[in-house]
Amino acid sequence: MTTETEATLTASENLPAAVVISDQGSRQASHLDGPKADGRPALKSAGHVIVDSLVAHGVERTYVVPGESFLDVLDGLHHSEIETIVCRHEGGAAYMAEADGKMNQRPGIAMVTRGPGAANAHVGLHTAWQDSTPMLLFVGLIPFAHRDREAFQEFDIKAWFDTGAKRVMVLDHAERASEIVAEAMFAAMSGRPGPVVVGLPEDIIRQQIDPALHPAIPVAAGGMSSTDAAALEAALAESRKPLFVTGGNDWTQEAASQLTGWLERHHIPAAAEWRTQGTVSFDSPSYVGPIGYGRPRPTYDLLEETDLLVFVGTVPGDVITDGFVCRQDWNKKNFLVTVDPSLRGRSGPVSRQILAKPEAFVRDLVGIDLPLKEEWKAWTERMRGEQERFAALPPAAPAAGQARMDTLMANLVPRLPQDSMVTFGAGEHTNWAHRYFPTRRYASMISARNGSMGYSVPSAIAASLAEPRRRVVTIAGDGEFLMNGQELATAAQYGATPLVIVMDNQEYGTIRTHQERHYPARVSGTQLKNPDFGLMARAFGGFGITVTEDKDVPAALDAALAAIDEDGVFALIHLIVEQRVKAY
Repeated sequence: MTTETEATLTASENLPAAVVISDQGSRQASHLDGPKADGRPALKSAGHVIVDSLVAHGVERTYVVPGESFLDVLDGLHHSEIETIVCRHEGGAAYMAEADGKMNQRPGIAMVTRGPGAANAHVGLHTAWQDSTPMLLFVGLIPFAHRDREAFQEFDIKAWFDTGAKRVMVLDHAERASEIVAEAMFAAMSGRPGPVVVGLPEDIIRQQIDPALHPAIPVAAGGMSSTDAAALEAALAESRKPLFVTGGNDWTQEAASQLTGWLERHHIPAAAEWRTQGTVSFDSPSYVGPIGYGRPRPTYDLLEETDLLVFVGTVPGDVITDGFVCRQDWNKKNFLVTVDPSLRGRSGPVSRQILAKPEAFVRDLVGIDLPLKEEWKAWTERMRGEQERFAALPPAAPAAGQARMDTLMANLVPRLPQDSMVTFGAGEHTNWAHRYFPTRRYASMISARNGSMGYSVPSAIAASLAEPRRRVVTIAGDGEFLMNGQELATAAQYGATPLVIVMDNQEYGTIRTHQERHYPARVSGTQLKNPDFGLMARAFGGFGITVTEDKDVPAALDAALAAIDEDGVFALIHLIVEQRVKAY
């Protein structure tokens, strides 16, 4: 039986002359410049080839917390087209990469080091797994020759990540560097999107290899077959109250616009999966609101009242079905449009699955022209009216007393450009965005659907860097802000300019709500004492203001927006509000 060390030595016999074996048994790279004498391209280190491969796949930036385990990749980034965003915590870096993946059909990229760094990044990986976000997490590893010896920061990367990633790959053969990048990108994007972890042993990535790049692997988009289209058309023809539900992170703006136009022409309503608003515009006469935790009651009732549900880009899972309770009658009609043949996370009946990504499905859907039904129009107008009443802004005039989120939103929303974006993490503060923020295009709401706290600031930074011309707003709770608020230093360093609203009610509000429901009048473990977040923002190099009185809200908003637009810095409004005041 051949040991790993023997296999390494045997393989070295066939290596190019530029690669030598060090006295520690690891292959070391000599530095070669220019082409070889025979005209072939010079060798490159595997770490540099990884960077070249990412460039070839269209990657624009990577979010990193550096480590000595992947210095050769960092060296490759030094002169590359990829912007390297140096973050202050691996959790923040992973969240930024995950948010980047939500805004593109291309995976977001994070790079961290072994052991503690990988552990800190796990939270972003879980978010990408549950939110079906394409993401690559590169993890520097101990040298190949040190494996299984309890080396410094050694850990089992497959044991840690196998259950929460689509694939876990380790570069044990330097010559496969470009191939593994292509495989990882493909795995993250194909089928139901998700995270892929790539381990990079520090000695392997220094080895010199042929710099030829592996081509990108095409991702199948599926589509409606003729029988699928006939079945959907027949189901719609029989339906009196059809409803589409959009969700997931696998859309394009073109597909979103085409679907919206088709729905409007046929007077068919569409709801949005929890925290994915904007695929069908907030202003569309077909948009009837979000479905998810804390949703307004009329939208919840829609799931039982409709006689045909068409899910596009998502499936009826835990949150949509209110804990696998709603829409469980097997006689109900559900069409599920997803390219994932396993239907992972599905609950309730399946009348038909259409294997297609949203773009491919919509391309075929728009060819279906149905006769208009007055009952569809009445059904949609009824639900649209309820959504409009729900989303109507509160009075903009400040009230007496303590600052209020209602006042802030009433003054902010009219000033937002048409293409504004909102990001947030988890907590009751997010409901002000669900209710009032005008999401008018795909990827205008970037959030953590796995309920992950600490996501607001990192996601806002990623959004601002990716879309510097758009107004990016994040709404953070005081409980989650301090989990990654230090990434404001990253915003200042790279010129991200989000508007950060910190709603400070001195408690973990969502947990307190459940506590009051199950253990009334026994408040325990949910109360907070906070610093001056406005002062903290100024210390990081941005604009910061703390507001305690409602009368000061409009002026604070004016000053914050002026700082972004005129001074080119991020701005933070620390809004100290009453406890137990909710958006709905």
